[in-house]
Amino acid sequence: MRETSLRAWRAACDTPAAVSSFLVSLLERAHGHLGWLAAAALAHPAWLLGKPGRRAPASVIASSALVTAAGAAGAWLYGPYRERVRQPLFAEAPRIGWLFERKEHLALGAVLLAWCGALAHLAPAPGDPGRGALLEAMARRAFRASFLFALLAALFGTVVAAQRGL
Repeated sequence: MRETSLRAWRAACDTPAAVSSFLVSLLERAHGHLGWLAAAALAHPAWLLGKPGRRAPASVIASSALVTAAGAAGAWLYGPYRERVRQPLFAEAPRIGWLFERKEHLALGAVLLAWCGALAHLAPAPGDPGRGALLEAMARRAFRASFLFALLAALFGTVVAAQRGL
């Protein structure tokens, strides 16, 4: 029973066969650019929140949305990657293949940490200065780590794209 539901879930997540390779190639490039933009956008709240008491809700929301969009594009591209790229990449350059696998994990970490930072920054702390300071520190650390993860993921993705000749 569980195997059947897992297979159905994977089938639902796969990219439709009717999607052209041109569209996938276009989305791959857009995803790469979006990843670099997300890393740059995450630098803003990571820097702004370094000042105690500083509020930056617009920066936090915009950067979290951008890294989420980059992550969503990457998740959508996973089906075509698994079908068309993964095996040839590992056969041609195993180290680059493993670098790409690490890139996926770093990118997921960047998205999750951005969301943690956004929730910590936007969470109300009425009447409790200790809780407010703790949430502030959590948001600052989460955005700094998210920026670092996104920067590494973008760098690793660029190395893979160079290997593939994109």
